[in-house]
Amino acid sequence: MIHAAEGVAEVTDTTFDAEVLAADLPVLVEFTADWCGPCRQLAPVLSAIAVEEAGRVKVVQIDVDHNPGIASRYAVLATPTLMVFRSGEPVKSMVGARPKRRLLQELEDVFETV
Repeated sequence: MIHAAEGVAEVTDTTFDAEVLAADLPVLVEFTADWCGPCRQLAPVLSAIAVEEAGRVKVVQIDVDHNPGIASRYAVLATPTLMVFRSGEPVKSMVGARPKRRLLQELEDVFETV
């Protein structure tokens, strides 16, 4: 079981299409693994964004070890990888943990079009 960030749903190979690709809002997906240290550092950042930006973005996590299909579909090679999906398409990809302020700056263009 991954270190679930509070307020952040976990998706799987099975639920990914319905939860992410069919979502009305842009979706920030963290590709994570329970052995990933930087992923643990990112958990509180994602929790805060999930709460503060609730009406503008949906935040989910997917464990790459237990869900290799989705990781492979989007060529995810490192954790944490953050990908933003809008209208079923990946529109942004970032690799590595980052502080909340920097992540929000990187996501501004995604939010502006909501």
